[in-house]
This record gives sequence, C-alpha cells and structure tokens, in this order.
Amino acid sequence: MARCATPEDAVEALIVHFDRAVGALKTAVTRFIETGATPTRDERALFRYPELRVRYDGRASARGRASRAFGQLIWPGDYAVSVTQPRHFRAYLLEQLRPLHEDYGAALEVGVSEAEIPYPFVIDGVAGIDPNTVKMSDLARHFPYPMLADVGDAIVDGDTILRHDGARPLSLFEAPRVDMSLKRLEHYTGAPWADVQPWILFTNYQRYVEEFVRWAADEVGRGDGAVLSCAGRVRLDASTPNVAEAAMNAPWRKFQMPAYHLIRPDGSGVSLVNIGVGPSNAKTITDHLAVLRPHCWIMVGHCGGLRATQRIGDYVLAHAYLRRDKILDDQVPLEIPIPAIAEVQVALQQAAAQAADGREELKARLRTGTVVSYADRNWELNYKDERKRLSQSRAIAVDMESACIATQGFRMRVPYGVLLCVSDKPLHGEIKLPGQADKFYESAIGAHLQIGLKTIALLQEDVAALHSRKLRSFDEPAFR
Repeated sequence: MARCATPEDAVEALIVHFDRAVGALKTAVTRFIETGATPTRDERALFRYPELRVRYDGRASARGRASRAFGQLIWPGDYAVSVTQPRHFRAYLLEQLRPLHEDYGAALEVGVSEAEIPYPFVIDGVAGIDPNTVKMSDLARHFPYPMLADVGDAIVDGDTILRHDGARPLSLFEAPRVDMSLKRLEHYTGAPWADVQPWILFTNYQRYVEEFVRWAADEVGRGDGAVLSCAGRVRLDASTPNVAEAAMNAPWRKFQMPAYHLIRPDGSGVSLVNIGVGPSNAKTITDHLAVLRPHCWIMVGHCGGLRATQRIGDYVLAHAYLRRDKILDDQVPLEIPIPAIAEVQVALQQAAAQAADGREELKARLRTGTVVSYADRNWELNYKDERKRLSQSRAIAVDMESACIATQGFRMRVPYGVLLCVSDKPLHGEIKLPGQADKFYESAIGAHLQIGLKTIALLQEDVAALHSRKLRSFDEPAFR
C-alpha cells in the first residue's frame, strides 16, 4: 500500500492501478484467444482491483460534522474497499474522501486488493476481442470469472464483515458487486451505464416515456450541450434532426426496462427508466442503480384509488407503505418501518402546488397517505380477504411497484419518493377500460411528469440537505 498525500492523489493512484490491471487482463485474454497461451502466475497477480484504505487514529481533535449523512468515522482503525471504474467515480470518491481527510486527519493509502477482476467485465464489447472464438469454459479455467460469493449485499443488509486484516468496510459495495451491476444495467436498460444520471425517475408505463422524450428533446434543442442517451445505445444531440422522433425510433423494444438519460454538462441531468409492471422489476433495477450512488429516485406512475372522494387524475403522495408484494421481506422484515424522506416529500408537494390552480385545487387533487403494493396484479380477486387489512391500514391507493421502490431506497440509502396518479377506482366501479384509459393518459401524464421533473429541480437547489441521516444504520460505512 502506498500513502497518498491528498484525496486527489489517492484517486489518481486508483486510476493508474485500475488501468494497469484492466490492460494486463485484456492483453492476456487477447493472447489466449489468438495463440492459446495461458497467463503465468505473475501475470494473473496483475488482474486485481485496486484497494482504497483509510486509516484513522481516533485523535481527539477530529471534528466530523454530526449533521452530515456521510463522511463519519466512529472507530479508530482501518477502513477499506476495492474500487472499480475510478475515473468515472472520481467526483464521488473525492466527495467522500475529503471530509475524512480534512475533518478526521485520516491517512489515505492505495494498493492492490485481493479481489480479481472477472474477465467478462472488461472484454465485453472491446474491439479486437471476440470471445465467441473460444469456449467460455476455457476462459474461466485460466482467467478470473464472476464468483457469486463476491457480489452479495452483506454490508448493505448490516451483516458483520470479518476481513483477515481487521479493516472495516469503507463503502456499501465492493468492486465485483459494482461491476456486475454495471453490466446488468446495460443488459436491462439498453443504454450505457455511464450515462445514468444522479437524479432518477421511475415509471411503469410507456406513455410517460413518450412525454419525457418530448421534454428532453426540447432541452437538447436549447443548444447548451445537453445530450439524450436512449435505449439501444442511441445518442442524440442538438445536431440531430427531430430528436424526439429519433429517440422513439430507437430499438427500445429489445430491452426489458428501457432507459433514457438527459445528460447536462453541469451534472444536473435526469434519467427515466420504464420499469414496467411489478415489484420484481422494481427490485432488479434498484439493486443495480444503487451502486452508482444516485442522489434520489422517485416513482411517477399510476395507481388505483381506494377512496370514494378520489377522482381519476388525482395525485397520491405516499407517506407510508403497506408491503404486500413480499419481494423484500427477507432483506427488510415487515416490522421495519420505511420512513418518508421529509426533503423529498416537501419538494413533491411544492411541485404539485405549483402545477395546481390555487390551494383549493391542490387540496382537492392531492391526497397524502398509505399506498399498498401487491405482487399480484389481480389482487381484486382476493378482495374479500384483503378488505379488512386495506381498511385498517388506511390505504388510499394501490399499485405494484411503489413499496419496493421506497424499501429499496431505504435499504440502499438512496433518498426516495413516490407520487402516483389515480387511473382507476376498483372499489367504486371505475375500472380500467380502453376508452377511459386513453382519456386519462391524454389529460394527466404530461402534468404528472412535469411535477416529477420540477421536484428534482427543487431538490437540486440543496443537495447536501437531501442526504438524510435517517438512512444511516449502526456502524454505517463512511461512504455515502
């Protein structure tokens, strides 16, 4: 391990180590494919992720800010994590390291970790390397491959991690877990993982995508450097004729959860992911997006209204969740409360108020309460069994994804929020019919999406306040 004088030096050292390891692995794989020559023991020792280590002596003069949601060192000793893609994560790493170095006087060290870089994470899509010319089993015999034991969420879920060197976790995710998720993101969304923005909207219907694309096309057309990255690896800028049409003509149908990323030069871009229907998709995508450490994710979809006074097109601001989807019960037991994030709730309500025509309309159209989420889309068929529970919970809306989105935000320490729009009222005879659905979509989706975008704009005004201490667990890793 080499001592680094500053956080900037540490990040540069991580980049050098990572580039050297990836280059050595690519060279060895290429040689094996072309000649059959296997890597030597010394060569294989190069195929390792860099390690970042923070050493804190517990000095009494340390002055960490108690109000900060990250950058806290509780115990003296070593904290360590393996790191991937340090060039992409440079700004994030600096944000995390500076308070540790400045407030706690922590020493920073960079070296080589024990974790090997799996070959699929570096050769996929690389020019000159065609893995189809060799059996995957042969590559796995001679090169590191993904090991499921290395990609778990033990730190996220609060399990004790015992390293032989006694170091505590510095981050929620080790490098192999991050790399696996980056590849999965591209598989599911169809867009480069590096294009994901720190502000994320989720939706569960394609028509929200069409509205987002129209808005993003207008942003790109302003000529201030914004770019729209679309599912299908289609990238559109101000020179593209008819950006919206080009985006919708991209091959998004090939992907399970197509994503669209409005990339702005100042880092204030927004991503929208169409997660489709169901909590399984919601968990899948948030498992992988979490490794990018976004500032916030918000669900803007539609729901069934459960109260007689609600109207089609009214809004539901979730402040509690009845988790009937069962998707995260093992990781986050049902007795664990999922709190509303105050900063997100306030921004959502302010954005809705700005979209409403006066206070009375807002009170009439926006209702705050409990949302129940099911894994079974046909939950109505079991209504006799569910009615008492729904009434006891005081639920005002039902959907399939929101509870999972919120629970995953709580679990992964990503600020979260849910604003839904009532599309039907199953308990009061207003069920989804084709004609009624079309009318609802036409009148409500545009305004609903704009509220989500305005919420993000409000949150961007004070990012530091957004990251809440209420998401920190006991012995939380120092990195956000």
